[in-house]
Amino acid sequence: MTQRGILAFSGGLDTSVVVKYLQEEYDMEVITVTVDVGQGDDQKEIEAKAKKLGVIKHYNIDARKEFVEDFIFPSIKANALYQKKYCLATALARPLIAQKVLEIAKKENVTALAHGCSGKGNDQVRFDITLRSGSDLPIIAPIRDKNLDRDTELIFAKKHGIEIDSVAKRFSIDQNLWGRAIEGGVLEDPYNEPPEDAFIWVKTKNLPDTPTYMEIKFDKGIPVAVDGQVMEPIKLIEYVNKIAGEAGVGIVDHIEDRVVGIKSREVYETPGATCLIEAHADLEKMVHTKHENKFKSIIDDEWAYLAYSGLWQDPLKQDLDAFIEKSQNPVSGIVKLKLYKSSLRVVGRKSEYSLYNHKIATYSSESTFDQRMAKGFVELWGIQSTEAIKLQKKLSKKI
Repeated sequence: MTQRGILAFSGGLDTSVVVKYLQEEYDMEVITVTVDVGQGDDQKEIEAKAKKLGVIKHYNIDARKEFVEDFIFPSIKANALYQKKYCLATALARPLIAQKVLEIAKKENVTALAHGCSGKGNDQVRFDITLRSGSDLPIIAPIRDKNLDRDTELIFAKKHGIEIDSVAKRFSIDQNLWGRAIEGGVLEDPYNEPPEDAFIWVKTKNLPDTPTYMEIKFDKGIPVAVDGQVMEPIKLIEYVNKIAGEAGVGIVDHIEDRVVGIKSREVYETPGATCLIEAHADLEKMVHTKHENKFKSIIDDEWAYLAYSGLWQDPLKQDLDAFIEKSQNPVSGIVKLKLYKSSLRVVGRKSEYSLYNHKIATYSSESTFDQRMAKGFVELWGIQSTEAIKLQKKLSKKI
């Protein structure tokens, strides 16, 4: 029986090398699948590259709308930032890409599934778990299985006439609608400042001298309009990315804990995600009680951890989704952002579901709040703390 493998193919260094390894080391016919989640690549060029590498068939799948509606929007509702920093752009895309690969795998009756992930990164977890959740076929990952390093891959690519662009030679790049991840090269020294030319979404110099204001409208936790314009999901993300990036907003540079236990230096461009998550979280503060906000922050952190760790299919995530979805009923309104020379600040918000009551909050004569009620409340609120302090002082005198 002819061995036939299917590979999630980006056209970059890793997946190009994997095509040749599958052909030469495993004597396989190779089918490649490129899933468009907003990488901005020329799909025809990627297909031509795959054909040049000798694949027997190539699929291009446009999954951008599905990516936004079924992955990005739920992450906004969850204010999803792994370790308070990373918007999960790559993490969110991987389960979707793997799902699409599985669909083609069943259609083509392949004998093996393949990906280009290394044994050091998180993507191997995300791909493997999704693939194993939907298939019993063996998973081949040559970069991981053969312990290949980037230098060895570049030599292998040159030997086989695989064309690699100049940026890919310097950095490892992953990009989609929700963010752009930049790794490797000089960035592996966490003390090195990223070079200017590493960034293409976010301006780092010659920034506007006047602030940019942006108004984002949410309906039950989903962004539906920006600056008074109702937009389709893909266009909305692209628009916010562009406006925020031009204002210098959206660079994340931090030390991240990978699933496999390695600490890594990660640099991201996430202008749209930075704005939309900040605006959404701020609106929640206005429409949720303090008890809801406190508990949901715990849920949000766990949701981000599961998504980051490749556990998109875990039943716990489904449970968290149910809670988060219910919590979004009152999250409708408009948030006004001010973007100025790489800074971002919420400067206004309004909602018909707002729990902010001007007549209670105001310090003017319009106030309906009777301050005399507070005296007894304060005494009761602190009674255990004040008694504990008194006791500590009393006992310390005996020592």
